[in-house]
Amino acid sequence: MHEGRIKHLEFIQSAISRIAANSFLLKGWSVTLAAALVALAAKDADLRFAVFALFPALIFWGLDAYYLRLERLFRALYDDVRRLPEQELIEKLGPFSLSIDEYRDSDRVDSWGKTLSADAVMWVHGIVVVTVGALILSFFIHNR
Repeated sequence: MHEGRIKHLEFIQSAISRIAANSFLLKGWSVTLAAALVALAAKDADLRFAVFALFPALIFWGLDAYYLRLERLFRALYDDVRRLPEQELIEKLGPFSLSIDEYRDSDRVDSWGKTLSADAVMWVHGIVVVTVGALILSFFIHNR
């Protein structure tokens, strides 16, 4: 493999690694913040903390889906750089391009809306939202 192509793949892999690290941090922050707010809601029997915990959980879910989609877009770019002949690669992308615009509307990568329900984000953030929702529901049931 040409040395320039290997360097190009390294650039793309570096971007993918940073995106994956951000996604991991978002998951951690989501769980930590939700747990703290749920603990405050349970301790003080205050519904406001539980309702407030729902908003960051949903925001983190959306951001994590955004990062997952971005990672998938860069993986599509990586795949093209890896497999396309040199001349076709230069015509299609240009030398050392990190542009993912071409893949945004393609069938190769799911939309952001579909990515919201991907297993990688659904399990963590879905569990957080369901837990907070259950706490909110319990406040209504016990305060009838």
